[in-house]
Amino acid sequence: MSRTESPTVAVPVTEAGEVGHRWGRAERIAVVSTGEGTELSWTVHEVRWDVLHDEGGEGQHHARVVRFLRDEGVTHVVADHMGAGMARMLATMGIPVVRPTDRDARVSALAAVEGRAPTA
Repeated sequence: MSRTESPTVAVPVTEAGEVGHRWGRAERIAVVSTGEGTELSWTVHEVRWDVLHDEGGEGQHHARVVRFLRDEGVTHVVADHMGAGMARMLATMGIPVVRPTDRDARVSALAAVEGRAPTA
């Protein structure tokens, strides 16, 4: 299945379902499977990157994020902020990073796969 057939979006999310302000230090990440412009599934993962970020080096943290993205089949990331190293890592993986279009994480996730979100 190609990326265009069934995109999967990762977005940092607050308890209220809004887009979180930090990617690499997110407490939780929502993974949204989409198809034909609609949400197929919404799963929130308690990743605790806010705590784990400072445990070990930057490379160790980036490896943790890569594993998560690969395990979840993520094809797009919606994020308001991330460091330059993280942005390079995602670019190397071929995962586009786009800015949120709305405070609602679900709305921003769908905008990302529909190409209505500005690139980060």
